[in-house]
Amino acid sequence: MSKNNVLSLEGNVAIVTGGASGIGLATCKLLASYGASVAMIDLNPKCEDEANIINSDGGIAKSYKCNVTDASEVRLTVEKIVNDFGTINTLFNNAGVTVRKTIVELEEHEWDFVIDVGLKGTFLMSKFVIPVMVKGGGGSIINTGSGWGLKGGDSAAAYCAVKGGIVNLTRAMAIDHGPQNIRVNSVNPGDTDTAMLRDEGLQTGAVKNINTNEMNDYLKDCAKRPLNRIGMPSDIANAVLFFASDLSSWVTGTALVVDGGGIA
Repeated sequence: MSKNNVLSLEGNVAIVTGGASGIGLATCKLLASYGASVAMIDLNPKCEDEANIINSDGGIAKSYKCNVTDASEVRLTVEKIVNDFGTINTLFNNAGVTVRKTIVELEEHEWDFVIDVGLKGTFLMSKFVIPVMVKGGGGSIINTGSGWGLKGGDSAAAYCAVKGGIVNLTRAMAIDHGPQNIRVNSVNPGDTDTAMLRDEGLQTGAVKNINTNEMNDYLKDCAKRPLNRIGMPSDIANAVLFFASDLSSWVTGTALVVDGGGIA
């Protein structure tokens, strides 16, 4: 491959979970712009509209409604994607939720919700996609971790558990499936300007109303890090592009921190 097209994803079929908004949507748009055919998975009906926009802009995308915590739905959705596109080369396990509470404050159903979407969803998607990748000669799996998967955070016990689990699950998968030419890495964002981050401001009480100057102050506080700005979904999408492309052909089992220096 020449230097000029090392980032090309022509012929690449990529699945993105949580593809209707935020980091997932930014990644769908970026991967499509580099030539990938993108299967966008989300329960949000907005996903279909976003796929249509990508198609109208010259990309290739299709939306799939799927609950990533349900094994039968995941299996059937993966089968549909293979039927539609022929194979799967890239899987971005990005779907996730958070409930900002301590262990004592969490209700059991809230713990289950956060764990199931983030960790079980990553497990199930990988379980059914990996055999497809093996049949196709390999692939790249990218899991969304977090800076709080590498260090602790306040009032986010379930979220920290999920993201810590994803970081180490990524390493285990890289060991198990490297011999099958499947690379597995995690991208670990810091505070990124998404609807979920803004909702966290409401959950923690940092913001009383989402449409006030309080929200601007909250986001400015999130930007207090060496690079002096909050992350944007496109920042994380760029890291996913790296792992999906041949630029990362000898990179697996890593936890890439994309946080403007927050952990540093």
